[in-house]
Amino acid sequence: MSLFENISDYPFNILPHDGTVHYYGKIFSKEESAFYYEYLLNQIPWEHDEAMIYGKLILTKRKVAWFGEKAFEYTYSKRTKYARFWTPELLELKRKCEEVSGETYNSCLLNLYHDGSEGMAYHSDGETDLKKHGAIASLTFGAERKFLFKHKTSKEKVEIFLENGSLLIMKGATQDNWLHRLPPTTKVTTPRINLTFRTIEE
Repeated sequence: MSLFENISDYPFNILPHDGTVHYYGKIFSKEESAFYYEYLLNQIPWEHDEAMIYGKLILTKRKVAWFGEKAFEYTYSKRTKYARFWTPELLELKRKCEEVSGETYNSCLLNLYHDGSEGMAYHSDGETDLKKHGAIASLTFGAERKFLFKHKTSKEKVEIFLENGSLLIMKGATQDNWLHRLPPTTKVTTPRINLTFRTIEE
């Protein structure tokens, strides 16, 4: 299932059932998006992501950074990260996401994909640290990339292209019933920065 690019009724739920994923389109102007892209690319303390796969520590090409309102612990892929405190610019982005979505967030995992060769395999954001059925806000700056959802039972697929300056919100039972993925592509040669605002429960 694919979505037409000329849909203008924002936000709309891109999932047909068993979850809620609202796409708001571009919520930042071209100039704002360029400003935040340059800031994030050059000022965030990016580090290679780590994952334990079959007992071996793997460093990914993709880079990450983790921020929050306090030094939260966040564990995924059997690795624990500790949040840095918000920068003023990240607080601006958080408030914008909250204003648009009507949700609140206390942390953010940032991802830097240098080009289309870097992506993410199918997964769900179901870590125990996360608020159950809480909203996850996904902001995109830089290269437009295809984003895929696959139903865990029916294997039905939904795809959408995430634009520069756009916002996507996953919430409700989405993580219970759907996997999501950022597939690699040879068509993209420039970086994409993705910010995923979320709520950690202690």
